[in-house]
Amino acid sequence: MIVQKNIINREISWLHFNERVLQEATDKKTPLIERLRFLGIFSNNRDEFFRVRVATLRRMMNVKVATDQEYGFKPKHILKEIDKEVGEQEKRFNITFYEIKEELKKNNIFFVDEKEISEKQSEYVSKYFNEEVRPQLFPILLKNFKNPETLRDKFIYLIIVLEDSRGIKNTDYALLMVPTEDLSRFLLLPEEGNKKFVMMLDDVIRHGLADIFKNFGYDTFEAFTIKITRDAELDIDNDISKSFYELLNESLKKRKKGLPVRFVYDNNMPQSLLEYLLKKLKISEDDSLRGGGRYHNFRDFMSFPDMGKKNLLFPPQNPLQHPIVKNHNKLLIELIREKDIMLHYPYHSFHFLIDLLRESSLDPKVEAIKMTFYRAARDSNVINALINAARNGKYVTVFLEVQARFDEKANLYWTERLREEGVNIIKTLPGYKVHAKLLLIRRKEDGKNVYYTNVSTGNFNESTARVYADDALFTANQSIAKEVDMLFHLFESPYTPPTFRHLLVAPYMLRDQLIKLINREIRNVKKGKEAWIIIKLNNLVDKQIINKLVSASRAGIKIKIICRGICVLVPGIKGFSENISIIGHVDRYLEHSRIFVFANEGNPDYFISSADMMIRNFDHRFEVACPVYDKDIQNELMFMLQTQLKDNVKARIINSIPVNKYKKPRPGEPHVRSQVVLYKYFKGLLE
Repeated sequence: MIVQKNIINREISWLHFNERVLQEATDKKTPLIERLRFLGIFSNNRDEFFRVRVATLRRMMNVKVATDQEYGFKPKHILKEIDKEVGEQEKRFNITFYEIKEELKKNNIFFVDEKEISEKQSEYVSKYFNEEVRPQLFPILLKNFKNPETLRDKFIYLIIVLEDSRGIKNTDYALLMVPTEDLSRFLLLPEEGNKKFVMMLDDVIRHGLADIFKNFGYDTFEAFTIKITRDAELDIDNDISKSFYELLNESLKKRKKGLPVRFVYDNNMPQSLLEYLLKKLKISEDDSLRGGGRYHNFRDFMSFPDMGKKNLLFPPQNPLQHPIVKNHNKLLIELIREKDIMLHYPYHSFHFLIDLLRESSLDPKVEAIKMTFYRAARDSNVINALINAARNGKYVTVFLEVQARFDEKANLYWTERLREEGVNIIKTLPGYKVHAKLLLIRRKEDGKNVYYTNVSTGNFNESTARVYADDALFTANQSIAKEVDMLFHLFESPYTPPTFRHLLVAPYMLRDQLIKLINREIRNVKKGKEAWIIIKLNNLVDKQIINKLVSASRAGIKIKIICRGICVLVPGIKGFSENISIIGHVDRYLEHSRIFVFANEGNPDYFISSADMMIRNFDHRFEVACPVYDKDIQNELMFMLQTQLKDNVKARIINSIPVNKYKKPRPGEPHVRSQVVLYKYFKGLLE
């Protein structure tokens, strides 16, 4: 590990997080097909890491940045360590994939390639190839290929060796993109008895190469997979003659042509062909080159079919109705008026939010709806509900963050769609992102404006709400709701920030307020009063917060941290962080919520937030930490946190040696898998 002054480098910490994902794939207690899908998640994560973090480090080297500003790590040393870590992970990945395939065989599921299929299967594959695949293929002779920038990121290509066994034609090479955007990566072949067969799309194409090239005088073919990962950072030029949306669209086009940061290829490719290919594609030895197996782009395995084998999948856990919502005969907004409600996704159903919006679009007392979006679902029922509200005469205002990385294109589409439907679109804020997740409903009651709000730790996205563990507060507390309304006015005029007394808001005062809360705990512990801190978040990187947490630890405050992703702080070091413990979970659901709890002399303060503790969240984004005042919900949150802190099945000790050491139960201690316990808790099965 690269460690300086008890701080681990953030990129290496991220690789350790992805290692935890890989551990789920290696864990034999994880259902077999879910293990394959974890390999897909691991691969997808790694691609994004190269597209963003490795690309940034290379940029730093290109402009001769000696060290990063935050902690002083040298980019050159970090890249060397990344290469080492990625190489070791790749070995474990390949071993795991082989083991899973062998286990699948025991369950009568077989991966087959073009050389292993039967004659009957070959006929089926040929038919599928000619009807579905061939129309999607547009091969290019490599000698005619002139613009390597056209090779697309996130796709795999086949380099095809074309030979004539008669020796009449010289050997040639062709380039062909595997069309995974339009076709599944996996073809399920007809079953034989109780045996099921899966063929990769790559191999379907290999099977049909003769159909493509035989008329050109070739009769011998061999295909090798390659993949390019490109720099995904957007350079947005300051051209004042263009709108921000025009600039963003142009930058998205440039992203497709970003500089290569990684090139992977089939290790069986002849060295002479590899050298010719690198020269043709203008890829240098300075780029990250990695030989691998026959298949790449394992992110497609996130969508691996269930094969009709329920025993190889996680047992079904249907989203639950909140007990306050069950069997009611009132408007949802009336339920919120009577008592704060907190939904915990994915345990609770996301439909409550959609039903609330649908109801509000018809409610004659509702006059206005305001909402922020960071990542919307592809077919968003939430946005469709807002469109319906606008059609019903409600004044609908939306801030849709078009700068959300990798979702820019989809968000631009929704922005135009909403605008066409008469929805008021708040213009994006160059230099800042709106990451806060906010819904505000204004209702006229007895001649007065009454506000209802939803503040969430996660996106208003029905797709991710099925797999991301987030918390969403629905409240009629007018103090909170009016400050949410102030925030929407602030988005429209960000130069006159108001005074917030309940919400903690970035980029204005979130970091400072959190530091004040930690300082209060330090004062209390010195006075002999109850003082402790519990923090749950995705990433802990910010230097000022970390320094203050270390000061609190040195003062004797017990600090318990649950951190899923990047964590640069090394806990448990005597005289430095000995009172800090840090664990992280990776399990069936992705832990995404942020919760901050401070003892406050035995009357704890609770906050849920959209913000991680990173510079970008504190200084370059609009974020919210919302207080939770309802005592029942406070108790609910504490039960959740304590359950996760007791987890001794899926919890790992962060920045431990060895890396990602599992937290094990003590002798006689029961096994606690927090996500299983929490589902039972919300279902009412626990006493």
